[in-house]
Amino acid sequence: MSEQKLGRVYLVGAGCGSADLITLRGKRLLEQCDAVVYDDLIDPSLLDLAPIGAEWRYLGKRCGKHSAPQGDISAALIALAQAGKTVVRLKGGDPFVFGRGGEELLALNRAGVPCEEVPGITSAVAIPAGAGIPVTHRGLSRSFHVITGHTAHTPDGLPENFAALARCGGTLVFLMGLGHLEVIARRLMEEGRAPDTPVAVVSGGNSAHPADVRGTLADIARLARDVQAPAVIVVGEVAALRLTQGERRPLAGLRVGCAGTGELVQAQRELLEPLGAQVVWTTRLGLEPLEPPELRPLLEEDRPQWLVFTSARGVERFFCLLGQYRLDLRRLGKCKLAAIGPATGRALEDRGLYPQVCPSGRTGEALAQTLVETVRPAERVLLLRSAQGSPKLAQALEEAGLEVHDLALYTAKALPGPEPLPALDVLTFGSAGGVGAFVEQYGPVNIPAIAIGPVTARALERAGMPVQMAPEISAQGLAQAVGKWAEEK
Repeated sequence: MSEQKLGRVYLVGAGCGSADLITLRGKRLLEQCDAVVYDDLIDPSLLDLAPIGAEWRYLGKRCGKHSAPQGDISAALIALAQAGKTVVRLKGGDPFVFGRGGEELLALNRAGVPCEEVPGITSAVAIPAGAGIPVTHRGLSRSFHVITGHTAHTPDGLPENFAALARCGGTLVFLMGLGHLEVIARRLMEEGRAPDTPVAVVSGGNSAHPADVRGTLADIARLARDVQAPAVIVVGEVAALRLTQGERRPLAGLRVGCAGTGELVQAQRELLEPLGAQVVWTTRLGLEPLEPPELRPLLEEDRPQWLVFTSARGVERFFCLLGQYRLDLRRLGKCKLAAIGPATGRALEDRGLYPQVCPSGRTGEALAQTLVETVRPAERVLLLRSAQGSPKLAQALEEAGLEVHDLALYTAKALPGPEPLPALDVLTFGSAGGVGAFVEQYGPVNIPAIAIGPVTARALERAGMPVQMAPEISAQGLAQAVGKWAEEK
């Protein structure tokens, strides 16, 4: 038996804030890895960069919450590498700035596992920058100092040597210190820092409760008493600056969870993120192509009079099979086309084909009604859909006396989403299958949900989740519904 080839571990800093703040090298490693071991406070959409089939493993450490012991994290990294996997250890900010990345590399070195650190943007700089605070600024601060606000190396858990911190000048940046804010401010004043020294308490866009509170050493504890961790404390003259005002985007700070295919998620990101929203892929639906053996003879010999499509993906898969069979499109020149709604109709139009039937109702019931009124009794109907699609359309056509061949061209396979479920404001669902997969992993949750269509809405209702329906069966319809929900909430 050949010996298992040893894998490699990369400690990748995810940066702090939006997913696109990760380095190009970090992105490339995520795209090529076999497993991702991730922490709290990362943008969950980064996980989507990993290949389909890559293992996701949540091993976060967070004060006040259930955390994985450091020894267990290191052991998991070693075990994955010993199994021959390329592992990305994804950490918020920078792994070497209070991220215990050094400890993990030491453990990997002792185990003989090849490893490498890939830097990220530390929260000590990124979070103040997001609030328009430079940690250094000409005439105000020529240095900055990063201090842990909570340490296990002192009896009271406070930073060491406040006298030195008060005298050193420059900007003081405290991480993980919100719980000790009052004491930190008092001790700095006791050691000589002026009570009117500006202070900012800032949390970033990935926080469940973003905040930007300004004050002084004398009053910041009172002003920031409702701020929730994690937050960065900035002490010094630069804390009074707001150098980036930025425009207020209509969906700024909104977190949207999406259960659906990669195409649906990407479309929602393109529509919602320019408006300020963050889109998280909660439940991944990978679509596996099928090749029904009866399709080719139906196209070559029986020549159906109608081709009926119930999704844009069905259109894509059908034309892929035509190419595979080397069937000239002109052989289907006399076929009439039907689409369930505008998105499916557009997929046909992109190929220079314009459906004769495309009901405004955007449902299987509306499509069935229109087809029953349009199709002649002698005409054969070829229905092309997902394996998870409702059989009601075919049943309605058959009950009306029409000859129907009902074929599945693809099937959906659910993959787990991030653990634990990130803090979200609203959920969107692209299919009933996505609802089932979401509920199986996370259970019914009390988060407002938007369904792409009536079948999906009914699945959400059965799960006991609050639901609204998109105005059309498309990513655009879901995005419109999110915008309307945000306006009304």
